[in-house]
Amino acid sequence: MSSTERAALSPNSALAALPCRVAPSLPPGATLRTALTSLDQHGADALAIVDPETEAPLGILTLRDVLRRVVLDGGDLSAPVAAVMTGGVLRLPSDATVHQASVTMVRRNVRHLVMVAPDGRYANIVSQADLYALPSARTGELVTAITLAPDVPALADIAADVRRFCAQLLAEGLGAEALCQQISALNDLISLRVIDLVLAECELPYVPWCWMVFGSEGRLEQTLSTDQDNGLIFAAPSAGEAARLRPIFIAFARMVNEALDACGFPLCKGNVMASNPALCLSLDEWREKFDGWLRVAEPEAILGATIYFDLRALFGEEGLVAELQAWLQKRVPDSPAFLRAMAESALNWQSPLAWWSGFRYDSKDFPHTIDLKMHGVRPFVDAARIWALANGVVATNTAERLRLVGPLLHRRPEESAAFIEALAQVQRLRLANQVAATAPGAANRIDPDQMNDLDRQILKEVFRQVKQLQQLIEVEFLRTS
Repeated sequence: MSSTERAALSPNSALAALPCRVAPSLPPGATLRTALTSLDQHGADALAIVDPETEAPLGILTLRDVLRRVVLDGGDLSAPVAAVMTGGVLRLPSDATVHQASVTMVRRNVRHLVMVAPDGRYANIVSQADLYALPSARTGELVTAITLAPDVPALADIAADVRRFCAQLLAEGLGAEALCQQISALNDLISLRVIDLVLAECELPYVPWCWMVFGSEGRLEQTLSTDQDNGLIFAAPSAGEAARLRPIFIAFARMVNEALDACGFPLCKGNVMASNPALCLSLDEWREKFDGWLRVAEPEAILGATIYFDLRALFGEEGLVAELQAWLQKRVPDSPAFLRAMAESALNWQSPLAWWSGFRYDSKDFPHTIDLKMHGVRPFVDAARIWALANGVVATNTAERLRLVGPLLHRRPEESAAFIEALAQVQRLRLANQVAATAPGAANRIDPDQMNDLDRQILKEVFRQVKQLQQLIEVEFLRTS
């Protein structure tokens, strides 16, 4: 994969978008000699064994398998490949995301998984190297430590180590989008391990359920300073059954929220957590909740949109979340009043740039500073969300949303690229500031006078990009009548 192709990917990119070579496939009766010849001819490190009738994958054979099971064991090259293949391989649909594949590989400790088409036919083999550059030894150590953590106190120590490690990656020059992806991936693993540990202490009903994440976690844009935004969705055939199940799930969710808090993810001050009865709902209740926001475009609805419409499945029956997202994908574009209200809210922003190209400041508690989250990151996030919802784009990651909606809006590629680069630059400044901040309230605030000349000019250009972005929003959603 070229550097240009890799740069075009994001955590929310579909596996099918990976520009990787298609791994060869063979029927189970093919000989090992044929398999080795095929691997050599294709320059591949793995091939799929596929049912000749259904084209469904039955297993894979990797070069590592060949070394261990054929070469070292003195295997017969005329034997069928099915005799040495790895069966029961992990499968993910082609529309699964890069992030899902990465986390799945880590949790299951595998280097390859099989990608399948919607009808279950073999599509390709995806390896760790296809997803990202091979993880550093330190990353591997942390991943192993997280997955083997025996209890929450041990996990809390590892979570602190993760934050120190990510701060080190920033100092070494890792790009902002890649770093946010790294932070989000490791934080996902911590959350998954927390849920595993809590589940071991609970007895939940035998009904489908899924832990959801919202906000920056839902967008895979977590930084070094982040709290919790989560909810829970479950299946229930009636309102009465939902009311019966809710207290059980709330008790479980409260334990998870408290454990996450112990691991350095503070409880949400706005109570956007799964232990909140208003966010522990059946699928039908979640649909009703979103429908209420869409029908009545009030400030509360807009506030909800900035958090809850960036939802992502984390643990459990992901099909419930997929069904909710599919419903939203069809419902939101037909809600012009709601989209207009979102646009009006997004335009409620005053540029920190003064008319003489200096800066304006807005905080008495932190004088002579600018809030990079509010003024630098949020405008891009809000605009990308509006465009994505209006155009039926399911992706939640901001950069990915901007990449996907650009062609739909007939926007020049360089225009979308400028927005994405501006977002990356302000995230870089924000992350660096979080490392240096001495008080929690100062994590997102920066003093321009403490910046070097280049970064100060970059920050000014970011705010100019925000202004251009908002002009596009205004023209599209507020000047159409």
